[in-house]
Amino acid sequence: MFILMIITFVIGYACIALENLLHVHKTATALLLASFLWVFFALGDWSSFPDYINFSPIYNDFLSYCEHHPGTNFATWLAHVPLIEHLGEVSEILFFLLGAMTIVDIVDVYGGFRLITDKINTTKKVSLLWIIGLLTFVMSAVLDNLTTSIVIVALLRKLIADKKERWFFGSMVILAANAGGVWSPIGDITTIMLWIAGKYSSNYIIINTFLPSLAAILIPFGILSFTMKGSITRLKINATEKQVVFSKTIRNFVFFLGVGVLLFVPVFKTVTHLPPYLGMLGGLGILWIVTGFIHKRQLNNELSVHNILKRMDIPSLLFFLGILMAVSALQSCGQLDLLSFSLGKIPMRDPNKYYLISMIIGILSSIIDNVPLVAGAMGMYHFPINHYFWTFLAYTAGTGGSLLIVGSAAGVAVMGMEKIDFVWYLKKISWLALIGYLSGCFMYIFQQNLF
Repeated sequence: MFILMIITFVIGYACIALENLLHVHKTATALLLASFLWVFFALGDWSSFPDYINFSPIYNDFLSYCEHHPGTNFATWLAHVPLIEHLGEVSEILFFLLGAMTIVDIVDVYGGFRLITDKINTTKKVSLLWIIGLLTFVMSAVLDNLTTSIVIVALLRKLIADKKERWFFGSMVILAANAGGVWSPIGDITTIMLWIAGKYSSNYIIINTFLPSLAAILIPFGILSFTMKGSITRLKINATEKQVVFSKTIRNFVFFLGVGVLLFVPVFKTVTHLPPYLGMLGGLGILWIVTGFIHKRQLNNELSVHNILKRMDIPSLLFFLGILMAVSALQSCGQLDLLSFSLGKIPMRDPNKYYLISMIIGILSSIIDNVPLVAGAMGMYHFPINHYFWTFLAYTAGTGGSLLIVGSAAGVAVMGMEKIDFVWYLKKISWLALIGYLSGCFMYIFQQNLF
């Protein structure tokens, strides 16, 4: 079953990549993949536990559980302990995503983004690329890459009419958001993990990863500056949108309130040490109450949050659920632990081999969720605080996810919002993401050797 789970994951991932060719929706494939992997895990004969599975402590956890709950079989324990734990972790991300997307939609419906879009007058593709890219890069360090991606894509919907042009700029948002998130201790889930675990101080990661992160977008954007030509087609306001007109005061109020509750989330986590999704849902509650009074005055029930929620992209959330639960099955069974252990056995005596290990982890994070990869690395290596390996790992695990559109939370969010095709991204964007990723890696290594 151990090998069968790996084969099933590879086949499922290939089906997701070939969605348009097979005419099978990626969400259906992801959900089926997650179900199969957990079923195979539950039905496997793990009583003997082959040596390669001993990298995972799960069977010892099962034996300890049986001491207090006699008569429990493996499948029952699996359903009540690891499966519930992983579902809880995935649900945190899903509810965070749901809350952030709803807040952004509320601001959008009330015209709040006009505060920004009205100031972006350029239609030149190159100029817009740099404006959107640098704005995303900075915002993702203050908020996080997931929330920032949702906000910026909502802006793009107000700026660009053509779908393929929006796909391209949305893909650039993924690159910039992932790069911007890794030079801040609160910008990405993996940087938060390493920071909370005491692997580096906040000022250390900023100093050591800012230039590599900047290089990860400057190089691809620089290449595009010489190849991109022409102008975008601005979105025209249709008759439906003209029916609801808000005063500038209301638009700006809703915008600043929405952005305020988004900025409140990292503060909430720092002060309370509770999961960010609670702060996000609390902020949504505040915005829901306040806008409720506004839409009653407008006598337009379409403005209610209740109706906005009906338009949420549930298939994309379920896709995210399926992918993360599939990866969590491999994490629980031990395949990812085996992968981390194998990386540690790379036959190199040079201590600089850990640069190579981090770069490999970054590339793998485009296929497998970077959270279990980083968690595995944290368990395998025991370097002191502020060791170069930890900050380089934060960079590679964060930006490596840009190589494939499903390789990061920001990518999955943008993919869901704009329905970007997996193969289109692979052909058009992945090579740019790889150039940026390697540029940042070389910048980091150069920086470490120089100073």
